[in-house]
Amino acid sequence: MTAPLNAVPADLRERVLAANAQRQPLRLRGAGTKDFYGEALDGEILDVTAWRGLITYDPSELVITARCGTALSEIEGALADCGQFLAFEPPRFGADASIGGVIAAGLSGPRRPYAGAARDFVLGATLLDASGNLLRFGGQVMKNVAGFDVSRLLCGSLGILGIITEVSLKVLPLPRAQSTLRLELSAADAIEAFNRWAGSPVPLSGAAWSQGCAWVRLSGAPAAVRAARERLGGEAIEAADANAFWNGLRDCRLPLLQRDVVWRLSIPSATPPLDLPGESVIDWGGALRWYADPPRDHDLRALAVVAGGTAMCWRGAAPAGRFHPLPSAVATLHARLKQRFDPHGIFNPSRLIVGL
Repeated sequence: MTAPLNAVPADLRERVLAANAQRQPLRLRGAGTKDFYGEALDGEILDVTAWRGLITYDPSELVITARCGTALSEIEGALADCGQFLAFEPPRFGADASIGGVIAAGLSGPRRPYAGAARDFVLGATLLDASGNLLRFGGQVMKNVAGFDVSRLLCGSLGILGIITEVSLKVLPLPRAQSTLRLELSAADAIEAFNRWAGSPVPLSGAAWSQGCAWVRLSGAPAAVRAARERLGGEAIEAADANAFWNGLRDCRLPLLQRDVVWRLSIPSATPPLDLPGESVIDWGGALRWYADPPRDHDLRALAVVAGGTAMCWRGAAPAGRFHPLPSAVATLHARLKQRFDPHGIFNPSRLIVGL
């Protein structure tokens, strides 16, 4: 339904209306932490960071609502004060992202396979479309609805449908206990172990492999964490070192992920190590594979397709687009949604899909 027009600053709405009338592309920008991410940066910058602040937060209901320009650190600080957190661990990329950008990108950290993706925590959102309409989708409780759940559809849209002015998110209590183990394993043995443990009553909240070692994070009730730690063995890592590793993985700050050319493959978690030379990092219990500086004669997209997944060029030049090509039916659906919310293509043109 349409919300009152005074629910966003008048100058923000007027800027959108003027751009729409003039067919002037706008580049939506919050903190700019994800300027590297996506196909293209085009249009006149529209900074939304002034539209910020917590709107509601009810710890007893596990729901927080904030304006798009609100700093992620402000939200996480408010949650931590009440013993809660964003369980999808949104990447911060070494800076202070805005919550609007977090949802527009739809990226999730190491806890994703065990807690859920960013879109799974979006309860509702408000969108300012190209016609200046403020549209509200979802609510502050999780509901099953007929047709598209647009509030979740906005997650990962990279702003091509409009400005996400507000978002309501489900939050979770912080784990009562947490421990990280490191085990010396080959990549193949680590993938096998991650998948075996995921099918057993082990309180996993992170499973990654890097430089010859598997890193396993356990979260939950103290007794469950203690029992799993004894069962899995390995070296118990001090909290500071464990946090440094998981934050480095979450924020893509590990050395390999800072290389000039980095590819990100999403494939079935049990897939054996791909036949690629050089270093790699494995996350999400085997479902996310990172490769740096692959040889030019290796087609990573073809390898991902054979494995039943997709590949994107995270950093560096992408010969045929940064994101994995969409099936024609899905591409058509994206085009129809773009036409519905932004018929003149003013919002972040070609940021998600070239030509859209």
